[in-house]
Amino acid sequence: MLKLDLLSLLKQVASGQKSISEAYSEISQQSYETLNHGLKIDHQRGLRTGIGEAIFGQGKTLLQLETAITALASKKKPALVTKLSQEHGHKLAEKFAGSKYFDLPRIFILGKEIEIDEPWPEEGDILIISAGGADLSIALEAYATAKFLGLNVGLISDVGVAGLHRVVSFMPQINQAKILIVVAGMEGALPSVLGGLTDKPIIGVPTSVGYGTNFNGLAPMLAMLNSCAPGLAIVNIDNGFGAACLAKKIIKHQ
Repeated sequence: MLKLDLLSLLKQVASGQKSISEAYSEISQQSYETLNHGLKIDHQRGLRTGIGEAIFGQGKTLLQLETAITALASKKKPALVTKLSQEHGHKLAEKFAGSKYFDLPRIFILGKEIEIDEPWPEEGDILIISAGGADLSIALEAYATAKFLGLNVGLISDVGVAGLHRVVSFMPQINQAKILIVVAGMEGALPSVLGGLTDKPIIGVPTSVGYGTNFNGLAPMLAMLNSCAPGLAIVNIDNGFGAACLAKKIIKHQ
């Protein structure tokens, strides 16, 4: 239950559309639900934190995923599944009418009409900037999550430090944004560069794109953490979902 849902329910009580006991019944059912297959769905997470329950797909069986999605759908709540294999994603999309699985970011969505195909808007309150085309899967994970969360989001791809004139050409859009999510693998330099060019808060997302001493994303993460550019925060490697959730919480309190 999100805060808007609770306010709507309270208004219905105030107007006499629902009784106190009916409202209590709805709220009391929104705690958490113990399901089969070792799962518990947290129905009040949205009320507590402003961001509802999402499902981490990696490592879960198809039956676990179906059970969790069904539990959310039964409460008329949208479902977002991240880090989901193509095999499971396509099977879930076949099972749940109106759902969609996006191959590149490996995200499944039910209950919201979302498109992430090109052309992407290159401006928004939240602006996602991908250093390389190989980082695009994580950038799109952040983009799809941001759209799921109802944010005004844009995406600029392939403007890394190997050709700085590319990102400089987008400075008007960058300076109009409220928050930047900057996704970079290899040496992870782009968040630091932008930190020296704009006053916008930056959420850096290191990716596992790279080879050799990239160490599956550890090198860009350490580079971002050691940045001398102020105003830069870092999420975990390949965590586009977490970056979008952080942006949602920041923008809510601006």
